[in-house]
Amino acid sequence: MSNDAINDFSVAFNNLLTTAGTMAQQQLDLLNIGIKTAGQLIEPIVKTSSDLIGNLLSNCCQIIQNITSSLCPQK
Repeated sequence: MSNDAINDFSVAFNNLLTTAGTMAQQQLDLLNIGIKTAGQLIEPIVKTSSDLIGNLLSNCCQIIQNITSSLCPQK
């Protein structure tokens, strides 16, 4: 009878540890998926922003060149 109680406790404790391990693994998986998703969302925004800034700077340089050439015409 004493062995049955020990075996029942051992099985219950083993099930408890297995459940806790599974829950911890699922939390890590969710965190990993969240990080990957955030990266996939940020990537196109950063690319578009950098393209926009590059185009804006290029246009500003072109405007400055046009103003300069109109104020100081070449001979």
